[in-house]
Amino acid sequence: MSVPSNASGPLPWPRWAYVPGETGAVDYETLALAKAQVPSAFRGHVPARHPALRYGLALNDRGYFWESQEVLEAVWAAAPQGGRERILLRACIHIANANLRLRMQRSHSAARLFGDALGELRALSARKAAAGGDGLVESFPVAALTALLQAKLDRPQLSKADWIALGATVRSQPSA
Repeated sequence: MSVPSNASGPLPWPRWAYVPGETGAVDYETLALAKAQVPSAFRGHVPARHPALRYGLALNDRGYFWESQEVLEAVWAAAPQGGRERILLRACIHIANANLRLRMQRSHSAARLFGDALGELRALSARKAAAGGDGLVESFPVAALTALLQAKLDRPQLSKADWIALGATVRSQPSA
């Protein structure tokens, strides 16, 4: 996944990945650039190609788990109330948080968060899908992520290597 661009060019990667108890401070300046692209509210749905969303997913895939969670929470806050994207975004936030817990060698906490994400995806699958569109939910392979989470949770013990990528799971859509 390439880094999404903004008006002044590509969004930069944070200077370091924040890990509570291991690294000093958060690179808030870099995160502010992505969060500034999130509108106060999305209308109807969260576009799958929205730069802050794509950046938040890519942060996770590059190992910036805490930062990913921060950006995805900003997108979640702007997502339509009661919408399917809010459910999917909550699952993605849980996964980024679980990935961070794995890095911190807190496998039980990570397993609980993966379980929370799995619950969100099951709730999403139970909700009626909207008729076609370019929203996040329509382009996201929920069934594949659900199966991956279940496979991780079926393991007797999780390790750092069990982290889950999110950005690569979003199908690329051609530009209109």
